[in-house]
Amino acid sequence: MSGGEGVVADAAVRAAWDAYRVLDDSTTPEERRLARRRIEAAVAVHGRDEVYRGAAFLVGVLATVLAEDTADGSDPLDSLVPAVLRRLRAFEALDAAHVPMVAGALTAAVLGQDVVAWRDRLGNIPPQEAAALGFTLWLLADLHDFAVERPGATDALVRRAFASLEFDEV
Repeated sequence: MSGGEGVVADAAVRAAWDAYRVLDDSTTPEERRLARRRIEAAVAVHGRDEVYRGAAFLVGVLATVLAEDTADGSDPLDSLVPAVLRRLRAFEALDAAHVPMVAGALTAAVLGQDVVAWRDRLGNIPPQEAAALGFTLWLLADLHDFAVERPGATDALVRRAFASLEFDEV
């Protein structure tokens, strides 16, 4: 999958979303088991760094969707990015040192840049930043669900997209 020059292995993008699914309360035990298997397979074939890049890709996609769907015409740099960062800082398990990188990723997405290519220029994504991206992905999905007034809408949309695409199997 690609948003331009920052190409990410399909299985890594799927694994990044599966990480979200593993943590989601609505995921059934069987779906959670399958998601964990896909994550393990993607890491075994593509490496943990590629799955982290998949999380950056998904953050970019969801931030772009939310930025484009701003109903009140407000500038997402003034509304979306600060709102997500405020909520992100509330996660106690998050190392706040990685919030500026998330801010950069969100800003890149809102400005129409390829988030993965932007992040790649800064080196590998450390595990703590990957966790911050995971929290951000959850927040963006929650925000999208709230915006469309349907809990689980983002998950359904992403899973339909995965089902309609032919992924490179790991």
